Amino acid sequence: MSSRNLNRSVFGDPANAGNLLSDEEANALLLEWVPNEKLRLHMKQVAANMKAWAIEKEGADDLTARKWEQAGLLHDADWEKYPDDHCRVIIEELEKRNVDPEVIHCIASHGPSVFGVTPVSKMDKMIYAIDELSGFIHACSLIRPTGYEGLEVKSVLKRLKTAAFAAQVSREDINEAVGMIDCTLEELIAFVIEHQKRCEM
Repeated sequence: MSSRNLNRSVFGDPANAGNLLSDEEANALLLEWVPNEKLRLHMKQVAANMKAWAIEKEGADDLTARKWEQAGLLHDADWEKYPDDHCRVIIEELEKRNVDPEVIHCIASHGPSVFGVTPVSKMDKMIYAIDELSGFIHACSLIRPTGYEGLEVKSVLKRLKTAAFAAQVSREDINEAVGMIDCTLEELIAFVIEHQKRCEM
């Protein structure tokens, strides 16, 4: 198994600032690289949360909101086909496609302890905070007969303290990430519940 540490901190070409994949290109890449519908749903949920946060909390313009959304949508694009080289493959693919370096850096920093890339920008820090928490909250919804409907912050917090529940989700990463942003864990949980419940398979 190859190391997932990317061993670099600079990604893409500054000359490509503002360049993004079209929605059609991004969705085509998703369909080609990610056959697993559950993983695709996770990526769409992270994308929805990222876009909503950019608009509602950061006052982002359309281009900036699309950057946040595209980073969320593609952050795990190589996980299924290239698990040993996640997220090296998607980064190299986006560099070949001349995508904005801020988007690529954001993807590279969504797991600092794994990829060795420190979140720097607000976008970087938010994908780190949202990614694990998004998956955890979705797991909470799956064990409820009403899914997201009526899911409360206190219920998610209780599950977070139960180590055996969704054990693959790193509580350390969630706590570290929330410590980087100007938002409490409770506030972020409420935000994620509200926005990702609208996502469909």
